Amino acid sequence: MSEHIGGRFWPDLSRARSTAWCGVIYLAAAAAAYLVGRSLVGATPLARAAAGDLAATLVVFLGSLLFDNSSIYDPYWSVAPLPIAAYWTVLALQGGAGLSLREILVLLLVTAWAVRLTYNWLRRFRGVRQEDWRYADFRRSGRPLYWLVSLLGFHLFPTVLVFLGCLSLYGVLTAGPGALHLLDAAALVVTFLAIWIEARSDRELRHFLANGPLEGEILESGLWAHSRHPNYFGEVLFWWGLYLFALAAHPAFWWAIVGPLAISLLFVLVSVPMMERHLTSRHPGYGELQEGRSPFLPWFDRTGS
Repeated sequence: MSEHIGGRFWPDLSRARSTAWCGVIYLAAAAAAYLVGRSLVGATPLARAAAGDLAATLVVFLGSLLFDNSSIYDPYWSVAPLPIAAYWTVLALQGGAGLSLREILVLLLVTAWAVRLTYNWLRRFRGVRQEDWRYADFRRSGRPLYWLVSLLGFHLFPTVLVFLGCLSLYGVLTAGPGALHLLDAAALVVTFLAIWIEARSDRELRHFLANGPLEGEILESGLWAHSRHPNYFGEVLFWWGLYLFALAAHPAFWWAIVGPLAISLLFVLVSVPMMERHLTSRHPGYGELQEGRSPFLPWFDRTGS
């Protein structure tokens, strides 16, 4: 995270008030999603959810403009799947069959993932004067049309990726009741493991930073001893776990693979390289310190240390 000149219209807004304003923005986004989705009479559940998701994103973008801070959008990644899943769950319940054990398991896992990740954001949030270093760096580079890039790249693009990931939820929640089988067991293990990896790696990183690391020191213990970005790996693994649940619900939902595949490409081709460049710029010896350690997939240190 880094500070920037954003939030200049709200120079004295405290962390508590900043959080409250974020809550207001997201409530407005939820209302917009509901109204837009409800207005599309006759549209498919996928189309209505997508339109509501788009409307909510635009409202959050307006909040980013209001506070001159693109990080207003940051919790959207973990917040959006819950109302989307809730909408498809209501449709499933209207069928009169109730929820299957598979559907209950998936909803519990998604809720656990969303609550933990959103809480992790809330713990790090310091107010509207704080903006993620990715946005701040882009802003400082003096590139023109910053807010157009923010709308398309920092807001709409992640929204599309998360919605694609949620297609697995659509498969599970609309497939109807079905008996559990071995693929469900594999999906449960993968999804639970993904949430645990994310939680454990975030906790290790938080503990490392809280203890005041020395200049140039990097985290090399726990899960971070086997991957340079285990939190990213856990996030990607989560979406693959949901996809396995969709396949278990019905093989016809194989096409939902577009979600975890797109999210995997985002982290492997964009997020990891961007973070590597950022860490190298802050710690000139970062490359040497990380030699032999997997950049993404957890693996044994190839140096043998």
